[in-house]
Amino acid sequence: MQSIFGTDGIRGIFDKEINYDLAYRIGKALGLILEKNDPVIIGRDTRYSGEIILQAISRGIQESGKEFINIGICPTPAIPFLIKQAKFSGGIMISASHNPPEYNGIKLFNKKGKKISKDFETKIEAILMESSDMKTVQPKEIFIKTNKNLIDDYIHSLIKTMGGDNLGKMNIILDTCHGSATTCAEKVFNILGANVKVINKDINGHKINVNCGSTYLEPIKKAVIENNADMGFSFDGDADRVIGVDSKGNVLDGDHILFLWGRELMEQKLLTNNLLISTEMANLGFENAWNEIGGELFRTPVGDKFIIDAMEKKNSILGGEQSGHILSQMNSFSGDGIFTAIQISKLCKKKKISLKNWLETSFYPYPQKLTNIYLNFNIKRINKTKKNLFDKTIESYTKNYDDLRIYIRPSGTEPLLRILVEAKSQEKVNKFSKEITNKLSTAMDNISKFL
Repeated sequence: MQSIFGTDGIRGIFDKEINYDLAYRIGKALGLILEKNDPVIIGRDTRYSGEIILQAISRGIQESGKEFINIGICPTPAIPFLIKQAKFSGGIMISASHNPPEYNGIKLFNKKGKKISKDFETKIEAILMESSDMKTVQPKEIFIKTNKNLIDDYIHSLIKTMGGDNLGKMNIILDTCHGSATTCAEKVFNILGANVKVINKDINGHKINVNCGSTYLEPIKKAVIENNADMGFSFDGDADRVIGVDSKGNVLDGDHILFLWGRELMEQKLLTNNLLISTEMANLGFENAWNEIGGELFRTPVGDKFIIDAMEKKNSILGGEQSGHILSQMNSFSGDGIFTAIQISKLCKKKKISLKNWLETSFYPYPQKLTNIYLNFNIKRINKTKKNLFDKTIESYTKNYDDLRIYIRPSGTEPLLRILVEAKSQEKVNKFSKEITNKLSTAMDNISKFL
């Protein structure tokens, strides 16, 4: 059986890779595995399929003999926070994060509020395998009450991280992308005293991440400039990521956030070994600039679980991804876009500097180009010999260039092969990106014929 888990839980197109039957079985398997008898907490983003998956998972948990508490639409980071605060036995977030509306996903958390381990995933898959001969479970509606009070505890925790500081009269635009951030981002910034304008603020699962949010920045750039705002923050569908823009629409991505925030902590002598943890997607300009000021950047495979694992092993207090998924010791290493946004705003206020001027002191990024090749087969079916094609491709190009970096990986959430090419010159990036993409596209087509 091929693993149903990707880099961040289970994800796929609703009623294709993920359906009522699978969600029910996952809920029941989780309930059977969890040792504690305390309830399981469940949240979701705004996707139209979320209610159906919620029904299925809740029924599965219920039939395993466990109880559940549904908190409705919420940011993903609310789940691990509430697990630890209220001593839940585990948690589930129903979300496909930054993916389009037709996708959905299931993220599972253990009793410590951490994403479940590989061993835990294997146990769930073993139970699913045992029940694979059973008839498909048909939908059956059960009564589900929504506890709306718990989200207030999460909001209060965000306010508390400000240490009594406020964002007094800062003009800030938020793009909540019709997703989870619609439930609380505006409220948090208002309580902190900012002048807030929100775009894409209605709860709409058919529009989530569509031409908005952290993967499509034109709306936030336009709104910031038109409203003469100090800065803007754009969240993804479940609000665990954020990308910022300054008053002129310049982009503050995860690399810049790590560099600027990390430098502040370094100057305060709070950054353990001057170490930051990021992934293979981190910009080479970021790494070189960080090294030049005495820092060390450790790279992991893409995925927050790999970053957290490295942070724990190396005693690091700050890490994250270029995509805006930032992990900090300040909030127990929970990727939280709203938390990150208020901390960046707070630092600008304390330093008495605009985000534009602060961003100008960051590194100069190398040109990068990320291209995707659509796969009409599951890449896990490729044997090790054929996977060596990626390493050989990278080596054949980079061995002759010191300023060229290539990273090739299958997406953990979509049927795509991602190709990142990075160099000092845009011309070199464009040239090699086109060559490599064409070469691998042909190779993938040939491989698919024999699968």
